[in-house]
Amino acid sequence: MSRLLALLAVALAPLVASAQDVSTYNRALAAFNAGELDTAAPLFFETSERATDPETKGKAEYYLGQTFAKKGLPVSAFVTYAAIINAGPKHPSYLKAVEGLVDMQQQLDEQNLIPSLLNQAYTDEVRDQWVTLPREVLARINYLVGTISHRRGRFEEARSLLGAVPPESRIYAKAQYLLGIVLVDPRFPGRPGEAESLDKAALTAFQTVLSQKGEKGERQLELKETRELAMLGLGRLHYGRGEYKEASEAYERVPRYSRYWDQGLFENGFARFQNEDFGGALGSLQALHATQFAGAFQPESWILKATVYYYSCLFDEVKTTLAAYDEVYGPMAKQLEPFAGEDMELIPAFNLVSAAENRRLPRPVYLWLRNNERIREVMRVLSSVDEEKRVISSSGAWKGSALATQTVASLEDVRNTLLQVGGTLARSRLREAADNLRTFSDQAEIIRVQTALDQKDLLQAGVDQKTVLSRQSLYRPAMPGPAWNYWKFQGEFWIDEIGYYQYTLKRGCLAKPGEERTEAGAQ
Repeated sequence: MSRLLALLAVALAPLVASAQDVSTYNRALAAFNAGELDTAAPLFFETSERATDPETKGKAEYYLGQTFAKKGLPVSAFVTYAAIINAGPKHPSYLKAVEGLVDMQQQLDEQNLIPSLLNQAYTDEVRDQWVTLPREVLARINYLVGTISHRRGRFEEARSLLGAVPPESRIYAKAQYLLGIVLVDPRFPGRPGEAESLDKAALTAFQTVLSQKGEKGERQLELKETRELAMLGLGRLHYGRGEYKEASEAYERVPRYSRYWDQGLFENGFARFQNEDFGGALGSLQALHATQFAGAFQPESWILKATVYYYSCLFDEVKTTLAAYDEVYGPMAKQLEPFAGEDMELIPAFNLVSAAENRRLPRPVYLWLRNNERIREVMRVLSSVDEEKRVISSSGAWKGSALATQTVASLEDVRNTLLQVGGTLARSRLREAADNLRTFSDQAEIIRVQTALDQKDLLQAGVDQKTVLSRQSLYRPAMPGPAWNYWKFQGEFWIDEIGYYQYTLKRGCLAKPGEERTEAGAQ
């Protein structure tokens, strides 16, 4: 008889355990619905760890993520949803977890780990399931996976994904901007043979962004910044096509003192130079070299300035400009040498950037690194990770529990991964800065040598350039309209004048046979 009871107990044990799991899950769900999140989370965790029934276990895992999200712990929620997605489409809460993960991406504005996870999970096997997700969720997935495709050079795939984002989506403007960037990339399949049609499509994408109107609550996410990026993209598109006047007009649309204004000034300098508007090019660079941009890392701007002077045969100004470049960027190049080698480890590289103030790096380079969008995102999410670890470890309801221990360990894994990502980005940017300084120093030397050779040619021809220049007059630049006034620059930068500077130049070059000498000034 006792043996029969023992066998019966063994047979009933799974049913008893299952009933207990369901009971625990129901208690957790009741607490969740009542807003008692500190009570619900440990119960959901217990069920997810112990339950043998896949349905009950799967629901508990999903609602644990929901509890983290409602409690304001988005990274913990992201880790929980990610585990469900990695379990595969047979998980009973699979699609809900995908939706939850996309919501956490938006909340965190995380551009590295979550997009990569979605890219890995978005396979042909699940595609038919994912299309049943809410339209906005699917639109965000297409955009996020499109960003990964773009980074990895899968341009046709990126084009398809970004083009699938519908106009009613809040991510539409961002998707259209990135679509334009993808289409103008010189590596896009079909270039240069299909350049005309690709450029036309890119132009449409950028103009679509610029046509978006802000509404109450900004229906389009980050519309202001995306519009400014589209202005830069439009300028670059025209510049690449040799349409320098149109490029300049696009760059001039970038709002003054906006985040991308200095980049617009710099690139406008190139567009004006290529359009033979030398005075306008120097005017853009004059604004860029104002004291308000003293912390900017723009070494190429000085090379462009020297080039403008060189083309006007103003050799003394060339030398002065190159000397200024050497004074500003020569010490920077030496200061970067210890940090730009192949043996630079990732964590130390990231620490150089993440420190609130780092005097080991030149300040302009330090600010340039920290202004990188992806590095800023890593720092921001790391801050969220550290805050969540603190909250969970110090929570009276969870302190010392298995839930707290396992969640903190998962957050530490996320932290380590982010440090690796941030270190990779920081090291790459440090090398880029060092490479740029070497390249521009070489260009400066080429200009310096060519200037000396041209001066020698003038002397051998018996030309007194100072006399040539003294015979020329400088004229005030033409006014754009009756509402404009002229003020001569006298060494002081006034905030309402920055961005409106215009030079007129003398020309120290010898006139070619049959060529009349004209004043070189911007019109």
